[in-house]
This record gives sequence, C-alpha cells and structure tokens, in this order.
Amino acid sequence: MSDNSRLERAQRFLAVLRHCQVLGLSVHAADEKGLTLRLPYSEAIVGNPETGGIHGGAITTLMDTTCGISTVCVLPQFEICPTLDLRIDYMHPAEPNKDVYGFAECYRVTPNVIFTRGIAYQDDPEQPIAHVVGTFMRLGKTVAGETR
Repeated sequence: MSDNSRLERAQRFLAVLRHCQVLGLSVHAADEKGLTLRLPYSEAIVGNPETGGIHGGAITTLMDTTCGISTVCVLPQFEICPTLDLRIDYMHPAEPNKDVYGFAECYRVTPNVIFTRGIAYQDDPEQPIAHVVGTFMRLGKTVAGETR
C-alpha cells in the first residue's frame, strides 16, 4: 500500500468522527511507520483558564484516535477496530498556545487484537507530553454493511 493510500484512508476515517471534527483534529502524516494527527490549540480545549493549559481529555481523545486510526497503516483492508484498552502516562503538561501532535504505530497485529504505542508531543518528539499504549479488537473487514 502506498503512503498516499494510507493518508487517504486515515483522512476518511477521521472525517466520520464527529468529536474529532469538533476538536479540529487533522491527519499530519501517515506511512508504513505509523500515523501522526494534529490537535490545534484553541480556547475550547483549555482545562485551566489561569494557565491556558490543555485539558487532559483532549490529549486522551487525540491519542485514542491516533492509535485507533493507525490500524489503517498496517491492515490491507479497512476494519472496524474498537478500543479494548488504552493507557496514557502523562510526562508533563502541554504548553499553552501550541498545537499537540500524536504519533502512533502498530507494533503487533494478531488475528484478533492489534497492539499500538505512541507519544503526544508539541515541538520535539524527543520531549513527549505523554506515552500511550493501546489494544484494539479486530472485528473483521466490513463489506456493504456486513462484518465478515
């Protein structure tokens, strides 16, 4: 599969998630290594009005979505893969007035479960805001509204 195909699949997947549209999430990059989404800074995601710090829920949504959509980078066909488990370890707060990027990769694919890991960062991926690991259940490819 080409990187353009991965990018298009990721964009189509993201476009149907209403809460992600509200947050303004967009696909930054998609290739065989994984997926990067962008969460733009806005007043709507501020958790602490005194500091302008981003609410942890917005970062959690970014990372759950990034891990979930990263499955399109490794699967030959689109499959519905709901979250089974997600763990996020926050390293430090996100800085105000800066976008946040989420990167995730699928490091193991089994017939029933996909294992992912990633990071949330702002300027430098070497200084992550958070680390994430997630597992996603494979329900099978969907054809004309049916799951096989």
